[in-house]
Amino acid sequence: MGLQDALNEYIIGFCNYETPKIIVVKNTTLGIIYRVIQFLVATYFIWYVFISQKAYQESETRPESSVYTEIRGIGLLGDTVQDMVEYVRPSEGGDVISAILRREVTHDQVQGVCAEDLNARCTNDSDCVAGEVDFDGNGQRTGRCVSYYNYTSVKTCEIKSWCPIEKFAHIREPPLLAAENFTIYIQNTIHFPKFKVLRANILPKKKRYMNKCTYDEEKHPYCPIFRLGSIAEQAGVKFAELCENGGIIGVFINWDCDFDLDPTDCKPTYTFRRLNVYKNTPHPGYNYKFAKYYSKDGKESRTLIRAYGIRLDVIVHGHAGKFTIIPTIINMVTAMTSVGICSMICDWVLLNVIDKNKGYHQKKFDEVSEENVETGIPMTTTELTITTYGSTHSDLSEGVAL
Repeated sequence: MGLQDALNEYIIGFCNYETPKIIVVKNTTLGIIYRVIQFLVATYFIWYVFISQKAYQESETRPESSVYTEIRGIGLLGDTVQDMVEYVRPSEGGDVISAILRREVTHDQVQGVCAEDLNARCTNDSDCVAGEVDFDGNGQRTGRCVSYYNYTSVKTCEIKSWCPIEKFAHIREPPLLAAENFTIYIQNTIHFPKFKVLRANILPKKKRYMNKCTYDEEKHPYCPIFRLGSIAEQAGVKFAELCENGGIIGVFINWDCDFDLDPTDCKPTYTFRRLNVYKNTPHPGYNYKFAKYYSKDGKESRTLIRAYGIRLDVIVHGHAGKFTIIPTIINMVTAMTSVGICSMICDWVLLNVIDKNKGYHQKKFDEVSEENVETGIPMTTTELTITTYGSTHSDLSEGVAL
């Protein structure tokens, strides 16, 4: 075959058109396979795509949100009254707020020189390099090796720092166990700009109600006031453990709204989960430092406080949907098109598993030219009977028995 002949054959083949041919295959096994696949495809689109995923809706997954938090409660620590100003950081929070459950306090620190921590032990001045800074330490070394405070037998490098250092002089206070009954108020407003809907997790003009209620999914869904002890319990954390090491808990507010219904039916749900890694880590839990400054004997002094507590991170998720015609049409067309998968699978089974003598292949694929049309050869629907028993073969124009 020459190049010209090959080119002509390619052009002719390129201009051909293929059309489906209807063949009725009377085979029980194949029929059952076909109906089962049809059922699975229909179930997937009707139940999962349209009912569960609501594919007929236009959705919005990135709403605008604001959060305001406030912890309330008063407790006694020994003879000292602890109110919001003492144990809440910040006193009025946004999406992050913490409550101090236990403190380690270092009183009356002043700027000066003193012995470093026991990790910087030395025997003479040559072990301490002047100007060197240990980033796990407390200050800059002076180059001297001095006694570790009252321990004359132990020496460490001298440093410039706030003295005395925390590890030597801190006082461990008892935990604020009363904080278990403190409450946190979480005000959340969410806006779905695509649908022009603004929702809040509280009801307007309910001041007296808000002063008495605590959240309950069934009885008080619009009362965003939660006990700290209840939050820890739902997050799977013991409150005593939080008092000892502290911890970070995520407060997840989820808005799942269907605006085909009344927008007032859109209510938030709350879940709580511990976020920080606390097992097999050098610094489990959650703590931070802050200081209170004052003047004593004409010198600037401070009280250093290391606070262990519960930090609450409020995380808001929102999803809303509403019926629109475009996604409905797209997903309906996709569903109807996917029904063709049933025929493709059954054709493969018939051609490669059942049709051992190629009878179906011969009946399925025909070539029709312009000459056939001009001579008036009719196009018919062929009924092909294939059975899976015996070894007798009949004429293909009447059917095939395998």
